[in-house]
Amino acid sequence: MPSLEQLDKLLSKEPDDVFLNFAKAMELAKGQRFAEAFAQFDRVIALDADYAPAFFQKGRTLLQSGDTETAKSTLRLGIDRARATGDSHAAGEMTELLDSL
Repeated sequence: MPSLEQLDKLLSKEPDDVFLNFAKAMELAKGQRFAEAFAQFDRVIALDADYAPAFFQKGRTLLQSGDTETAKSTLRLGIDRARATGDSHAAGEMTELLDSL
C-alpha cells in the first residue's frame, strides 16, 4: 500500500479518484488517525455513494475507535446501499459484522 505522502501526491493529480481516496482513508485508519479517516471515508462516499467497501471499513474503524452506535448506523446504511446495487457479498459481510455487535 502506498504511503500517505504518495497517496496525497497522486490525489493532487486526481482528487476525485474513488480508489485513491479509499486507500488514503485506510492508511489513516491504520494509523489510528480516526477523525481524519472518518472524513476521508465520507469523501469516498460523497464521490460514490454505492462504494460498499467505504461503509464497511468506516464501520470497522468506528468500532476500533469505540463508537459502536455510529458504527451500527454506518453499517445499516452500507447494507441498504449494497442491497440497492445488488452487491449481496458486501451486504452479507456488513450484516455479519452488525449482527456480531
